[in-house]
Amino acid sequence: MNITFEELRRIKHALPTGSIARIAQDLNIDEQTVRNYFGAHNYEEGQIVEWHLEPGPNGGIVHLEDTTILERAQQILSESDEASSN
Repeated sequence: MNITFEELRRIKHALPTGSIARIAQDLNIDEQTVRNYFGAHNYEEGQIVEWHLEPGPNGGIVHLEDTTILERAQQILSESDEASSN
């Protein structure tokens, strides 16, 4: 899947507090791995996430090999939107 780096960061910043920990727990992975997925560069902790950045507008285009973390983040955003509209 391809997404702009700017959009990937927008999704991360839109997540409610505690979402990084929630995603990590739900997927049984390290929190730093989730942060790395959204563009952090702390490779001393967590896993290096498989994505490739091509230069371009909006921070460039990120090619994501595995969209599981992104899909879980989007589910959390949907839940948050539903809760705020009730």
